[in-house]
Amino acid sequence: MKDHIFALDIGTRSVTGIILEKDTSNKFEVVDFYTKEHTERSMRDGQIHNVVAVSDIIREVKKELEQSHGTLHKVCVAAAGRALKTMQASASMELNQQPIIEEETIKHLELSAVQAAQIKLAQEEKADDYHQYYCVGYSILHYQIDEERIGSLIDQSGEKATVEIIATFLPKIVVESLLAALNRAGLEMDALTLEPIAAIHVLVPESMRRLNVALVDIGAGTSDIAITNAGTVAAYGMVPVAGDEITEAISDAYLLDFPLAEQTKRDIVNKGEAVVADILGFESTITYDALVGEIQSHVENLASRIAEEILLLNATPPKAVMLVGGGSLTPEITKVLANKLKLPENRVAVRGIEAIQNLTPSEALPKGPDFVTPIGIAIAAKQNPVHYVTVHVNGQKIRMFEMKQLTVGDALIQAGIDIQKLYGRPGNAVMVSVNGQDVTIPGQFGQAPQIIVNGESSNVERSIQNNDHVHVTKGEDGLPAQLTLEELIGDLPSKVIYFNNQPVKHYANYYVNDKKQAKTYVVKDRDKIIFDQELLVKDFLHFIGKDKLQQTNTFTIYVNKEQVKLPMGETKVLVNHKQVNVEHILHNQDKLAIEPAKTPLVSDLFTVLEKEASKTIHVSFNGQPINLDRPCYSIKREGQIIGQDTALSNGDSLELKQIEVGSFIFQDIFRYVDIDIRNVSGDFKLYRNGEPASFDGEIHNGDNLQLTW
Repeated sequence: MKDHIFALDIGTRSVTGIILEKDTSNKFEVVDFYTKEHTERSMRDGQIHNVVAVSDIIREVKKELEQSHGTLHKVCVAAAGRALKTMQASASMELNQQPIIEEETIKHLELSAVQAAQIKLAQEEKADDYHQYYCVGYSILHYQIDEERIGSLIDQSGEKATVEIIATFLPKIVVESLLAALNRAGLEMDALTLEPIAAIHVLVPESMRRLNVALVDIGAGTSDIAITNAGTVAAYGMVPVAGDEITEAISDAYLLDFPLAEQTKRDIVNKGEAVVADILGFESTITYDALVGEIQSHVENLASRIAEEILLLNATPPKAVMLVGGGSLTPEITKVLANKLKLPENRVAVRGIEAIQNLTPSEALPKGPDFVTPIGIAIAAKQNPVHYVTVHVNGQKIRMFEMKQLTVGDALIQAGIDIQKLYGRPGNAVMVSVNGQDVTIPGQFGQAPQIIVNGESSNVERSIQNNDHVHVTKGEDGLPAQLTLEELIGDLPSKVIYFNNQPVKHYANYYVNDKKQAKTYVVKDRDKIIFDQELLVKDFLHFIGKDKLQQTNTFTIYVNKEQVKLPMGETKVLVNHKQVNVEHILHNQDKLAIEPAKTPLVSDLFTVLEKEASKTIHVSFNGQPINLDRPCYSIKREGQIIGQDTALSNGDSLELKQIEVGSFIFQDIFRYVDIDIRNVSGDFKLYRNGEPASFDGEIHNGDNLQLTW
């Protein structure tokens, strides 16, 4: 036995009734249809504004079909896609550098954004109760960490995480006014669907919905959009531009009244040209190419508006676009739209009733895209009707339209529960100072809300059924910050320093409030933490107990009341054989040596002053080398003359006076040899370089002197 299905497509311009017949093999065949235009503007943007006027048209359509098919009691209808409301909103949560590790946390954040969109929509529509809007779907526009866009929030650290969504809502009044119009026309709602869902249901079966496809129903006043992705209908949208704009452009270009312009558009699309007479009575032939030229800018505008909405809903161009509705026959619309979306031309196509797989071909309907939605309403409303679902949330009864597979999250939104407020509060943070830098250690995240469905633990993504009981409680607060020194700073590395060629291993240390602590120490609020970030020479000497070796005070004396520093009186620090100070930073494998200070002599002073302390010549006497020395300066300390071999003390005050140095004579040699010339007897002779010489004769460096007797 065959089942009859009666469906109504209640549009802005007209009401179409259609009767389908379903056979035992689940195939559908169009039995009859009838279309009646509204006599006044009783429908606007998919919403019934005059229930009585719309019900009168419905009654006429019903009466016409009843003449051939008997009394009709029940009907399948659809809420117009153009009645859907879209709204963008965002929600944020503080991270305090703690990454999100669970998808459930992100889902809660998304639902908070949907709830924000619902409230925002109610405010813009000046509605008293945001519960008057049912969410039928939402899409993620993007995630952000500290206002920078990012692909995923999982394991991302920062101060704040944000999600921005676009959500689609159906006003409750749309359904209520639809029910009222049907009741006045003597009809009972058999099943309800959404127009975009209806068209997608018959053109994009569930097996294809994993593909990212956009379906656009271009009607008279609006273009309705639905997008499939990842196995579901992911988003809905609408732009208030459609076929009427093209008709108006034709009317203006050729001076035609609106109905004639509409007929001319259809004739040219179907036959390639049309002969028309304008309002002045002049007749002309309009070809397809001429029409395209006249309406090009308007087609560009229509395509741009549709493309912009698709990109807003989908973020990127879809894999393909299907066009249905009478406006989809607009000349060149597929090519222009493909160009706007940067898709190949064969990825944007008009789909007619011949593309409905389980529809038996029939002569009752004309071919083309006009009747895809009415047929879809009949089939989808029967196969996948929208039901009222009653759910109890924390004891509160919530009624929702099952426009899609409803989840716990949908129920929480409709119940007005602010999910973010149900999160446990974060634990107290700890403020510490690390090597002079203030550091905030955040407390642990608060726990997610506890969700129980029918006595079982659950989550916001769980599907719900009629009469389910959902109980949600606030999550536990997070624990205060708890970090060890090692967790806060890390395990400090060791260094090997060669001290006087012996290896010494130095382990870095943690100090808390000037007290050495192990790496397992748990930091507390206001702790002052210092760790050996750099190893200085002085710290290493302290580590090995050689503090005294780093006493490198300068050795200073005063010469004629002027300060002179003697470096040989200072301790020297050598790293890799180069002199450094005790503030020098040591690195792994450095060679450190300490060269102790020496007691400076007067001779060292002259070296520092770069002065010649004495005049010296080198001669030989009777074959023996002799150095003759004569001081250039007199040196006194506290009034006492001192020599070049005298040791100096730090802080000594010396008087230095230059002496005029004359020439050396032969007689001077006898101060350096053991011969007493007074004891020399007999005849003696003096020679200088083999030449006779005298006692008072000058001698010079390198002279060879002799005494014979």
